[in-house]
Amino acid sequence: MYTLYSMQRSGNSYKVRLALAKLGIPYNLVEIDVLQGQSRTPEFLAKNPNGQVPLLEVAPNRHLAESNAILWYVAGGTTLAPEDRIERAEALQWMFFEQHSLEPNIGAAYFWLALIKGGRDLQRHALEDWMENGYRSFGVMEMHLGKHAYFAANRFTIADIALYAFTNLANQCDFELARFPAIRAWLARVEAEPGYVPMHWQPQLTAAQ
Repeated sequence: MYTLYSMQRSGNSYKVRLALAKLGIPYNLVEIDVLQGQSRTPEFLAKNPNGQVPLLEVAPNRHLAESNAILWYVAGGTTLAPEDRIERAEALQWMFFEQHSLEPNIGAAYFWLALIKGGRDLQRHALEDWMENGYRSFGVMEMHLGKHAYFAANRFTIADIALYAFTNLANQCDFELARFPAIRAWLARVEAEPGYVPMHWQPQLTAAQ
C-alpha cells in the first residue's frame, strides 16, 4: 500500500489526495506540517532531499516527489491519464501551465495570505504581481473552458485535477472568480465527479515519521 506524506492545507498535496480518492486507491496518510519544519528533518530529507510535500512512497525506500509526477504515476493505465499521443501531450501542456503560470501566483498568494500569519504585510510588494499574473492565467483557462468542458482528451483527467487544486483556493487569497463563468462551471463539474473529496477530507492519519 502506498504511503503519502502530505500537508492537509497544501494545494499540491491535495492534488494527490483527490486523484487517489477518485481512483479508489487505498493509502496510508502521514501528515507533514511544513510550517513547523517537519519536512526539513534528517529523516524526511533522507526520503526527499528537496524537503517538500507531497511525497509518495510507492515501494519500500522508493519515493516519488513533485505532485504532477505523482499524478501520472498513480493514474497510469486509467482514463485519468490519456494514452493517445496528442491527448497525453494536451494533458502535459496544461499541467506545465499549472506549474509555470497558476501555482507561482495563486499558490504563492494562498501560501502567504491564507497560511502564514502576517504574510500579507511580509509580501505586500509581491501581491500586485501575483494578482495580475493570476488573473491573466484565469483568462487563459476561461478562454479554453468557453469551448471545452475539460482541459484535455474531452474528458476529466489529471490535468483537471492539477488545475483544480489551486483554482479552488482562489477565494481564500483575494481572487474573485465572478467574471469567469466558464471556470466556475468547470469547478462545479469537477466537484460532481464520482469519488470527489474536498480539501478538508482525509482518510485515517498515521503519525508523522
